[in-house]
Amino acid sequence: MQTRNKIMEDISQLMTNAMGVAQGAKDEAETAMRSFMDRWLADRDFVTREEFDAVRAMAQKAREENEALKARIAALEATAQE
Repeated sequence: MQTRNKIMEDISQLMTNAMGVAQGAKDEAETAMRSFMDRWLADRDFVTREEFDAVRAMAQKAREENEALKARIAALEATAQE
C-alpha cells in the first residue's frame, strides 16, 4: 500500500514537471514569435498610429482652409463682377 502511494506521488510529480516544461516552452515560443513580428514590422515602412493621426489632422485642416479660400475667391469674384 505504501509503495502504491509512492508511485502515485512520483507520477503526480512527473506530470507537474511536464506541465511546467510545457508552459516554459509556450512562453519561449510566444516571445520568439513576438520578436520575429516586431522585426518584420520594423523592416516594413509602416507608420505608427500617432503619425497617421497627425497626417490625417493636417489633411483635414488643409481641406478646411481650401474650402475657406474657395468661398473667399467666390466672394471676391462676385464683388468684382458688380
